[in-house]
Amino acid sequence: MATTRIGISGWRYEPWRGTFYPKDLPQRAELEYASAHLPVIEINGSFYSLQRPQSYASWYADTPVDFMFTVKGPRFITHIRRLRDVEAPVANFLASGVFNLKEKLGPFLWQFPPNFKFDPERFEAFLKLLPHDTEQAAAVARNHDDWMAKRAQLEVDAKRPMRHAVEIRHESFLDPAFVDLLRKYEVALVIAETARKWPMTQDITADFVYMRLHGDTELYKSGYSDKSLDRWAKRISAWQAGSEPADAEKVSPKKPPTREPRDVFCFFDNTDVKLRAPFDAQTLMGKLGIAPREAAPADGDVPKARRTQRGKARLAKSGTVPRKVPRKKTAAKRPVSPRPVKIRKTAASASRRRAATGSRRSSARSS
Repeated sequence: MATTRIGISGWRYEPWRGTFYPKDLPQRAELEYASAHLPVIEINGSFYSLQRPQSYASWYADTPVDFMFTVKGPRFITHIRRLRDVEAPVANFLASGVFNLKEKLGPFLWQFPPNFKFDPERFEAFLKLLPHDTEQAAAVARNHDDWMAKRAQLEVDAKRPMRHAVEIRHESFLDPAFVDLLRKYEVALVIAETARKWPMTQDITADFVYMRLHGDTELYKSGYSDKSLDRWAKRISAWQAGSEPADAEKVSPKKPPTREPRDVFCFFDNTDVKLRAPFDAQTLMGKLGIAPREAAPADGDVPKARRTQRGKARLAKSGTVPRKVPRKKTAAKRPVSPRPVKIRKTAASASRRRAATGSRRSSARSS
């Protein structure tokens, strides 16, 4: 059955503490809190640096069984190498621990910089590298670089499908040939609203839809009005049903590859200044008739479908308005997590630490 998941890009943002997160919520409990209120989150720390298997395993354990992650591909592949000689980097990324997300692993997001132009040959060579199930991915991952040997995770728990989505920001991609190429490899074209700074096209190129709402009137900043969210809710309803909205802006005159119902993933990335992302996500869920997720009770009689692998939940009951969580109970009931690897305190290492939390750097926005 096709489903719609509305979520956020990243989860660790200091200004959210006391707004979305309760003031006394321990930082280590933020993912568990966010995943109790939203059904999907983008891991974007993987964009800045390779994460470790222990991190993916911890994120898996901190979230409910019906939760899902999407994972952002490394900028080393898309921005630095610009798709040249990326066989080993793709293998390194797949070996870095993503298989530890198991059934919670959703689509991979590959975002390209605004100055990256459409090169059909180079782009097709990249699309050919992308595996479409976990067994194929494990085979690719085994070709990782030697320096990855002691930190690689190559085991998969089951053969599962893998999906990919591409976000573009240069007008040269507004080409029917690009749409045809994505359809050939069953890769979704991200529908990205960027306050009209970069092009947005709504061509459907796969059996699912991937959306990123970066801001309506101001990039990364503006919240979404009821009118705007009503408009997106109508579009999402059409896409999930297998049709298309009447106002869809498309590049290709061809019909979508399938008229079957589609899964829809929609992420709010308007995280700066007004910090509207989690609240806009919850509002859109309501407009689509998606029931609010219930935060698990603090004292433990947690329904099986909502239980995390950490055991008894640590979060207080709440709806869309966060409530206080007792610090002592949280600390007492949480198992000790693996200690992070100690690294030198340089500017570069500080950047990597911020990336490893699932958040982004505020100074050079690439999200």
